[in-house]
Amino acid sequence: MKKSRIILLLSIILFSSCDELFNEDNDFFLTEETIVEGLKEALVIGADSASNQLSLTDGYYGNELIKILLPPEADIIVENIEYIPGGDELIEKIILGINRSAEDAAKEVTPIFVSAITNMSIIDGITILNGENDAATSYLKSNTYSELYDLYQPKLESSLDKKLVGSVSTNSLWYTLVDQYNSIANTLVGKLAGLQPVETQLDSYITNKALDGLFLKIAEEESAIRTDPVARVTDLLEEVFGN
Repeated sequence: MKKSRIILLLSIILFSSCDELFNEDNDFFLTEETIVEGLKEALVIGADSASNQLSLTDGYYGNELIKILLPPEADIIVENIEYIPGGDELIEKIILGINRSAEDAAKEVTPIFVSAITNMSIIDGITILNGENDAATSYLKSNTYSELYDLYQPKLESSLDKKLVGSVSTNSLWYTLVDQYNSIANTLVGKLAGLQPVETQLDSYITNKALDGLFLKIAEEESAIRTDPVARVTDLLEEVFGN
């Protein structure tokens, strides 16, 4: 967008009560409602597309940028995995299970995002419209993350209890690993070796990681809408982002 257009838009906002925004050639206008609805539509479409991609098999597990690994508290288990028979294989199953759980929960994320998208003011709308390629996603994340976490966490918790890897759940695999490790850590030999028991719930950690991956995908979708006409799949998106 040309610098002169940005200056013109801000001038209208600051010095006029008019709610219609024209470019320097006066050949189109964007009302406050159009801007806000366009941004909300971009977020909803981006969230829906991200949800569809991430809910596929390997949506998380096959993407190295968002693949979810064991929580940091489990590093001590990994470092001492030789003490647990079949430990390496168990860890790989848990990582697979964690990501399968995130993929399963992603199926239900779109309605959560739709209900969490709040009203934007005209200043917010202009700032986002003229911001970076992920400005709308950043706005959504900063204003709704806590609410989204509260809504999404029960979905993920439920997925962790589903038998998504073979005939066992991710939680079952996790507690098998932790219980075996803690049984060693709590022995005299374990204490002398400085091993510390691990008491970690997966749901909170995975919810945060799953949401981080989801916002990353939404940001990619937003960037596409801003820069690629093909991604502007509705007239409203073309009107707001195509000029």
